[in-house]
Amino acid sequence: MPTTLIIAVIVAIAGVGLGILLAMTILKKSLTKKSQQLITEAEEKAEIIKKDKVLQAKEKFLQLKADFDKQCQERNSNIQKNENKLKQRELIVNQKIEELQKEKNDNAKLQSTLEAQIELTNKKQAEIDKHHKDSVAALEKISNLTAEEAKQQLVESMKEEATAEAMVMIRDIVDEAKLTANTEAKKIVVETIQRTATENAIENSVSVFHLENDEVKGRIIGREGRNIKALESLTGVEIIIDDSPDSITLSGFDPVRREIARLSLHKLVADGRIHPARIEEVVAKTTKQIEQEIIEIGKRTCIDLGVHGIHSELIRLIGKMRYRSSYGQNLLQHSKEVANLCATMAAELGLNPKKAKRAGLLHDIGKVPDQEPEMPHALYGMKIAEKYKAIGAHHDEIEMTSLLSPIVQVCDAISGARPGARREIVEAYITRLNKLEELALEFPGVINTYAIQAGRELRVIVNADKVSDAEVQQISFELSKKIQSEMTYPGQIKIMVIRETRAINYAK
Repeated sequence: MPTTLIIAVIVAIAGVGLGILLAMTILKKSLTKKSQQLITEAEEKAEIIKKDKVLQAKEKFLQLKADFDKQCQERNSNIQKNENKLKQRELIVNQKIEELQKEKNDNAKLQSTLEAQIELTNKKQAEIDKHHKDSVAALEKISNLTAEEAKQQLVESMKEEATAEAMVMIRDIVDEAKLTANTEAKKIVVETIQRTATENAIENSVSVFHLENDEVKGRIIGREGRNIKALESLTGVEIIIDDSPDSITLSGFDPVRREIARLSLHKLVADGRIHPARIEEVVAKTTKQIEQEIIEIGKRTCIDLGVHGIHSELIRLIGKMRYRSSYGQNLLQHSKEVANLCATMAAELGLNPKKAKRAGLLHDIGKVPDQEPEMPHALYGMKIAEKYKAIGAHHDEIEMTSLLSPIVQVCDAISGARPGARREIVEAYITRLNKLEELALEFPGVINTYAIQAGRELRVIVNADKVSDAEVQQISFELSKKIQSEMTYPGQIKIMVIRETRAINYAK
């Protein structure tokens, strides 16, 4: 029984193995058939793809060949065009060579002709020179003068004629210049003066303090004069008390000190307490008040003129000009007037009016120093305001390097030369007139000279027998140049040279 079971198991296992082997054989055959089918399909597809690629390659080759043929054709065409251009240029060059050769031949002919003409001309010139020498010899024999002497006489006569013509020409040029250039200049100056408000201001070195009655004089003097001594020592002003009714004179060259003394006296008299301690207190307060007022005046002046960005120390000096005078003209009013004149004139000339106004305002800043400098006020003012050199050039003490310099100079002269603006010292005025007349008398042929119209016109009378009409123009021109170089004067001076011939007879 067990043996039979084992055999049955073995037979079963063998059957299962045979079944599996049979199944594997069938499966293998089936797979082999499918693989062969897939390989066949793949080969067919590969063949189709290969044919497509070959066709594409042929088409690409044909396209590239067509493009290459086209490029070759274009290059051949360009080469042909270049060859044609070179041939044309070669023809042109050959033509030019032929023309140059022809010109060369013509020039050679012309040169030979010119040489022949030059030779003929030289012969004629030799003949002319010979005739000229013969003529000169004949003339010398007739006139009893050598050629050099005759030439000298001719040169002298031509020189006199040329001098006369030159003076006439100079006169015409000067007249034309006056009609053209001076017309516009005078127009600008006149319009500038008309557009600027002016006033006459006369300042003195003396102030008068009025009193209600003469009893106050004794209180101001004090016991043994101690009050007046204290006031004079603190203010630096001389106080003159004389027989003048109800008034005291304050004398001093510093207007600021005089103003401090005047205000201090006013406060002391109004308060009634007058003694050295009180005087010292009042003078100190008044000095501080005046300093503050000077700064306010400077600020207000800058605001009124529209000048900004000025240093505080310059503002203080501008305010200080209110208490300073120059030849009797208030310095602040003069500087404001010059500033407005400069701005107007600069605007007319197309320059910067703000800079011109600033330079005009500061041009005399050197006249109000805290300590007296050892240099002219123009240079000291330039040192204070180094940025604006127009300030230093308005009296020709340095060279003018800015267009504002002559404007400031002219406007300063306009402001100071107005009638009534300044008091001129009589001695200086007379000296200037005498100097004008002396300069004119130095010229030969001058008989008399007269300086009239406050030195703004000089009339010169010459001897008609010694001075010709042409020399009159020359004297007038040279005298004007001499006055410009040797004298200093405001405005301009008119020089009139008079030459007249008088025929006088008497009927008896």
